[in-house]
Amino acid sequence: MSKIQVYLMPGLAASSSIFERIELPESQFEIHLLEWFVPVSHETLKDYAKRMAEKVKGNNPVLIGVSFGGILVQEMAQFLKPKKIIIISSVKSNAELPRRMKIAKTTKAYKLIPTSLLANVELLVKYAFGDVFKQRLKLYERYLYMRNKEYLDWAIEQVIIWERKSVDSNVIHIHGDSDEVFPVKNIKNFINVKGGTHMMILNRFKWFNQNLPKIILHDDKDKINF
Repeated sequence: MSKIQVYLMPGLAASSSIFERIELPESQFEIHLLEWFVPVSHETLKDYAKRMAEKVKGNNPVLIGVSFGGILVQEMAQFLKPKKIIIISSVKSNAELPRRMKIAKTTKAYKLIPTSLLANVELLVKYAFGDVFKQRLKLYERYLYMRNKEYLDWAIEQVIIWERKSVDSNVIHIHGDSDEVFPVKNIKNFINVKGGTHMMILNRFKWFNQNLPKIILHDDKDKINF
């Protein structure tokens, strides 16, 4: 029996190492890790998704994306014939974006974000105040893969201006009820991970290792016992 090909797409600027603790039975699944690359000048999300889709080989792959990676795999699906699309800590349409992001789209306030600072997380850690903030910055430093300013400016804008209005009914949405980036109050029709935060792919990996195989293999997610 051929293995199910599973492609994992990390969140905005993150490395695929965020999946380092994700384990699927090797007898059934073969995992492939995708990485961000720098967009060309004025590249649309659709065109970027097409280029990323070219890295996916074989038929009927499973696409799994975290956060902005979840948005991207939904766009990639139009160029592939995925067996399943699973998004984690993400959104299925622009209606699920938080109010602050909708305001940022109108005011274009997102253009004022000093993305150049993200390129030097070490400096931010050095001058950070408070242990919790320092711990989170160190986590970002470890998993931040794409520090290119052009990419960061592009990626943030693509989240804010995402035009998808209709939800793809084939998308399986896994979301934590303590997600601070995409608050659960804006999210509909999802598999709830109790206490899960936006970074739960890192600290709730046991839940994913236990449940992802069931979600991928079962045709009706509503009949799975979590």
